[in-house]
Amino acid sequence: MTVFWGLATVGAAVVGFYLWRRRQRRVRLLHSPLGDAQRAIIAREVPLTRKLPPELRKKLEGKINLFLEQVEFLGCNGLEVTEHMRLSIAAQACLLVVNTDTWYQNLRTILIYPGAFKSRRAERHGYVVTERETVRIGESWPRGPVILSWAAAEEGARDATDGHNVVFHEFAHQIDDLSGEADGLPPLARAQSLAGWRDAFVGAFRRHVAAVEEGRTTPFDPYGAEGPEEFFAVSVELFFERPQTFLAHEPALYGQLSTLFQLDPARWE
Repeated sequence: MTVFWGLATVGAAVVGFYLWRRRQRRVRLLHSPLGDAQRAIIAREVPLTRKLPPELRKKLEGKINLFLEQVEFLGCNGLEVTEHMRLSIAAQACLLVVNTDTWYQNLRTILIYPGAFKSRRAERHGYVVTERETVRIGESWPRGPVILSWAAAEEGARDATDGHNVVFHEFAHQIDDLSGEADGLPPLARAQSLAGWRDAFVGAFRRHVAAVEEGRTTPFDPYGAEGPEEFFAVSVELFFERPQTFLAHEPALYGQLSTLFQLDPARWE
C-alpha cells in the first residue's frame, strides 16, 4: 500500500509539473510579440487588423502565437501551405477572440484546399438517412477540423467591407459549438442573460427568414435563413466587416455581439 501511494504521489507530481509547464508556455506565447515581417504579412493580407485599437494589437499578436503553436495546417489537393496563409487564417480567427477568454481549445487541425471542395453530408429525415454531395468553400466540425478554401479565405480577408468572410464564418461555428452544440447560442459573457440574447437573436433571425422568404434583401447573407447556427455565423461576418450597417439594421443584436466579443467595431472607423 505504501508503494502504491508513493507511486500515486509521484504520478500526481509529474502531471502537475506538466500542466504547470503548459500553462507557463501559454502565458509566454500570449505575451510574445510577432516579428516585423509577420506584422507586415498580416497587415497586407488582413487589412481589417489595421483598424484594431492599439491596446488590442498586442493581445492579437499573442493569440496568433498561441494559435500557431496549437493548430496544424495541412494542404490538400497538392496545396503547399505557406507562412502567409497560416498568418492570414490565424489573424482572422484570433480577431474573434482577441478581447475575451474564449478559446478554440478543441481545434488542432485546419485543412486548406486551393479552391472550393466537395463535401458529403448525411441528412436524416425520420428513419431515412440520405448522403448529399455539395461544393463548399468552408466547413467547421465539432472539435475540429476546420476546412477552408484558400481562394475564398484570401479574398474574404482582403475585402474587409463586403460582409463576407469564410474564416469568420467557420470560426463563428467553432465558438458556437463551445456550448456543446452549434445552434446559435454560444457561451455567453458574464454581462449577458439568456433572455436578453434570445430576445435579440431570435427576433433578428425571424425577421431575416421572413425577408428571405419574401424575396427582400437584408444586410445579412441569405444563407443565414438556413438555421439559427448559420444566422449566427453570417451575423459575425457582418459584425466585423460592416458594423455600422449592422448597428443601424439590428441594434439589439449588435449590442449582444458587442458584449459577447467585448468589441465595438462600429467605432473602429
